[in-house]
Amino acid sequence: MANEQVHAKKTGFADYLSHFDELRQRLIVSALAWLVCFAVCYSQAGQLFAFLSTPLHNALPTGSQLVFIHATEPFFTYLKVSALAGALLALPVFLWQAWSFISPALYHGEKRLALPFVLASCLCFGSGCYFGFTLIFPQVFIFLISFGTNLGDINAMLSMAGYLTLCCRLLFAFGVVFELPIFMIFLSCLGVIDHHTLRRYRKYALLCGFVVGALLTPPDIFSQTAIALPFVVLYEVGIWGAWIFGAKEQSETSSQLS
Repeated sequence: MANEQVHAKKTGFADYLSHFDELRQRLIVSALAWLVCFAVCYSQAGQLFAFLSTPLHNALPTGSQLVFIHATEPFFTYLKVSALAGALLALPVFLWQAWSFISPALYHGEKRLALPFVLASCLCFGSGCYFGFTLIFPQVFIFLISFGTNLGDINAMLSMAGYLTLCCRLLFAFGVVFELPIFMIFLSCLGVIDHHTLRRYRKYALLCGFVVGALLTPPDIFSQTAIALPFVVLYEVGIWGAWIFGAKEQSETSSQLS
């Protein structure tokens, strides 16, 4: 009996080490993918920052432009732009490695969701960034800069680092919000939630949307509303997706178990 317990402990410890080793390998692959994408993006860092700053330049008054306060600010700004753009390009690799790590614990029918999950997640995150950058950014910066310059004899002189921080924060917010339907459908396919539960909590979606908007955006009502409204709409999309895909996947899983 004692030998069996010792053997079980050794087996459990070996399994733990194997999972840890697999996690380390997948993190290394993800890091290498990010480094390659970072190197590619750094060669175009100036063009990338110029593209990101287009909404702000269009909103600035005549004669105003971006400035840098510290001597190292342009260098580190370009590094951050390259790092973030590289992470965005390597996002499919990140998601695939994450899915491959957890897939052994899933049923065969659930494993088939790997490719649709990765593609849909990348598409939704990119759609959120595109939506925010093209439709919301111009209005947000026009509102914020107009509010500041109308206070009196004040000129708009924004720093490169400050703008990049705000821009990335907003892009991340819109990208994450647009992932909501994928997250809901994924959980419904795993049987964690269903569309009935999601419908019961629909009334809290609007409140949750404004809370998320308040946490991820600047403290102005326009930015918060620009996050909250898509959140509510996408929550409804997630309910319909959970009803269409979740029930089908659950039935398939049940038939496999039986």
